[in-house]
Formats: sequence, structure tokens, C-alpha cells
Amino acid sequence: MPSKPRRTGHVRSQPLIAVRDVEASSRWYQAVLGCESGHGGPEYEMLLNNGELVLQLHAWDLDEHANLMGPDAAPRGHGVLLWFETTDFDACVDAARALKVEWVEAPHVNPNSRRWEFWAKDPDGYVVVVAAESRARRS
Repeated sequence: MPSKPRRTGHVRSQPLIAVRDVEASSRWYQAVLGCESGHGGPEYEMLLNNGELVLQLHAWDLDEHANLMGPDAAPRGHGVLLWFETTDFDACVDAARALKVEWVEAPHVNPNSRRWEFWAKDPDGYVVVVAAESRARRS
């Protein structure tokens, strides 16, 4: 039986990942996704696109957050894909190539969604998927 919505408020995702070097990861995501820094610094970053929060970065082993301790205790992001949709797919591909990313899947058309996408690893080994928004057409 489908569940019925109990609330009328808006919910949006605000993913936070733990990284070894917040500033380096921030530069990587800014280059690949065309985001801008909304906070900056070596411990925490908020990456924004047109003023909207896209991704948060947090340094490993800071504060008292139990799930952010022990960066070598588990594989990074096992079972999680950071999926981003863009209207400027070509610019994201060009930036990823310039950074010499480690491709998981190079740019291709997904036969199921019929959309352009690529899968790459970020500097900490998280799998990042960038997909063309359904309105975006890659030349």
C-alpha cells in the first residue's frame, strides 16, 4: 500500500561527505560542476550553484561526530553515488578532462535514460556521476 504524504513542506537534499583535504576537494568540485564556495576553509565547505547548496564537504577527524572519525575505517562511499544533473554537460566534461579524473565510465549516452552522463572518482574516491539535464543536448 503506498504511503500518503503527511507534510506539505519542501524537502531538498544537502549531502555532506567527509574528505581528507577540504580545500582541494572544493577546488575539484568547483572545477567539475561549476560551483562556487559558500564558506571556504580547511575544515568545512558549502558548494553553491546560483546560491543553492549543492554539496557540503567536511574534514575527517574533526569535531565529535562519530561517523566522521577514522577515515581509514571503511571504504569511501561504498554503495553511494553522488549524482549531479547539469545544463552544461560539455563544460563539466571539459573540466573533468582537464583535471585528468579517474573515469569509472567516460562520457556516454545511458541507453536507459537516453541522457549523456559520466562517472568519475573524486580525490577521495567517491563516485561522482554528472548527467545532462533532460533538456540539455550535447553536441
